[in-house]
Amino acid sequence: MPLADARPADPSSPHPRAGAVRRLDPVLVDRIAAGEVVERPAAAVKELVENAIDAGATAIAVEIEGGGRRLIRVVDDGRGMTAEDLALAVERHATSKLPDGDLSAIGTLGFRGEALPSIGAVSRLGITTRTRDAETGLALVVDAGAKGEIRPAPARPGTRVEVADLFHATPARLKFLKSDRAEALAVSEVVKRLAVAHPQIRFALSGDGVGALSCPPEEPGPEGLARRLARVLGRDFPENAAPVDAAREGFALSGHVGLPTYHRGTGGAIHFVVNGRPVRDKLLLGAVRGAYADVMASDRHPALALFIACDPRMVDVNVHPAKTEVRFRDPGLVRALVVSAIREALARAGHRASTTLGGDALAALRTHTGASAFARHAPAPVRPQPIGRSWQAPHAVGDGGFEEGGQAAYGAATQPGFGFAPSADARAAASSHGEAPGFLEGAPAPEDHPLGAARAQLHETYILAQTRDGIVLVDMHAAHERLVYERLKRERAGETGGAGVARQMLLVPEIVELDPDDAARVADAAPALETLGLVVEGFGTGAVCVRETPAALGRPDVRALVRDLADALAENDQAGDGRAGSDLLARRRDALLSRMACHGSIRAGRRLKPEEMDALLREMEATPLSGQCNHGRPTFVSLSLADIEKLFGRR
Repeated sequence: MPLADARPADPSSPHPRAGAVRRLDPVLVDRIAAGEVVERPAAAVKELVENAIDAGATAIAVEIEGGGRRLIRVVDDGRGMTAEDLALAVERHATSKLPDGDLSAIGTLGFRGEALPSIGAVSRLGITTRTRDAETGLALVVDAGAKGEIRPAPARPGTRVEVADLFHATPARLKFLKSDRAEALAVSEVVKRLAVAHPQIRFALSGDGVGALSCPPEEPGPEGLARRLARVLGRDFPENAAPVDAAREGFALSGHVGLPTYHRGTGGAIHFVVNGRPVRDKLLLGAVRGAYADVMASDRHPALALFIACDPRMVDVNVHPAKTEVRFRDPGLVRALVVSAIREALARAGHRASTTLGGDALAALRTHTGASAFARHAPAPVRPQPIGRSWQAPHAVGDGGFEEGGQAAYGAATQPGFGFAPSADARAAASSHGEAPGFLEGAPAPEDHPLGAARAQLHETYILAQTRDGIVLVDMHAAHERLVYERLKRERAGETGGAGVARQMLLVPEIVELDPDDAARVADAAPALETLGLVVEGFGTGAVCVRETPAALGRPDVRALVRDLADALAENDQAGDGRAGSDLLARRRDALLSRMACHGSIRAGRRLKPEEMDALLREMEATPLSGQCNHGRPTFVSLSLADIEKLFGRR
């Protein structure tokens, strides 16, 4: 059999045979390279703006037409170029950014020398530039790869680059572009990310399909960065963010991270900057997800801006055609730094919750206010009735915390003129000082606390508290779930002085029947579960015996708790992880503690005494991350008195 078919290729064949190896035309080479470097107008804008930043610009203006297809104009006040530099700038692999040729120590955004020749190969590229000591400017035009002559031109110091009819030399590429609106939004996203990365530079963006963006230069430091982030991420971001400042083994991390209740539907508000370069790196995004794992729902994303500074030799930026990904020499160290720094910042934020929650609540209330709304929903007239016996505080309050006793003391009378009755009214508990029982002379008044003083329990689910300048509405189940979870974590870490999670022995061991496979998984994980405060052992086929439970859970539904943990172990097997159940718990112990906390928290429908409500509020104030439950939902909403007055037309 011959090694090769010597017959000539059939030109009409849908898959013609390749001919002899030949060197491609330089213009064709540039167009092929443009497919990687300039995949859409936003990529061209990114390359041009990065060139301006590398040239020392302090002001950069971007203008687009037709989503960037018809025109891209980037004007900067950087150093400009001489005639020799301008001639070389449009040649492939010609750059001023690698003076010593060391790719391991790249200190600029660009370094390959591909952007301008690639853009010029698929468009009409015009460059006008002038150095500060030159009497006149210079202009050069590159049309579909054909370079023109350099000629004198009037120009201000700096460089103006105009890209007209992008991809006109490769019409097939135009078919793969999205609408002008979508391409314009992509350009806006690129400019915003560069504006976050370089707050000391003035940025301006205008054109079809984009909202005008104007970012004045900011002074170095946290305050200047906060102002820049307010322009890019929203005016309410700084007041809903916590500062980050950490360092470890040659890596410095700084910036701001949003509160867990200040979240977004996509990850577009996550900004990472590595040595001045905006990146979208999977390692860093995974670290963010891990840091917010137990304070935010899995389908929500935080808003943040974090800056990583390190020796250029510690990170490789030459791993992606668009330079949007990086590779760290020690990725584990960087991930640990990001996770720990974010968690510490959120812990320092304490019980803070997003200020936008109050605005959302007011917006919802406004849809049901007004005379017309009252006419539609007004209750039937009722005759005033004498107010029933209101709640009286017991003579002695036990040490049991949230106990069930004394619930009969709650009055059940309906207040005249209202469509509902508060589950518990704390006003009757006021002493002659006008404060709740337990008020000590010299101590802060309850209303002076951040979450105020409990005044009522509504629908046996929510606590209504009064502060000096407004009200607070607390979801008692969500709040107590977070408190129990944080207590379990502290006990597991040994921060409470004990030897692990405190346990309580059941007077009568609980036998829980399960599917045989589930029972086997739980029995296999018994040693790891014991470290979390749950002592279980196998009890024949399809059952386990529970002897001890975490003390922080009080009197949980043991059957529901064990079944929930069995589901978690089964999910791990279905995911194909292949690791033992004990290994799962070693890696996901916080997730398991979160499930336990849900079973040990106060349930909706439980009536609380005023002392219990106030105790819950005080513990929330002292517990980090209590502004949201384990699933990421807010635990309280604050409304200022001014907002309430606006709601009723008093302002």
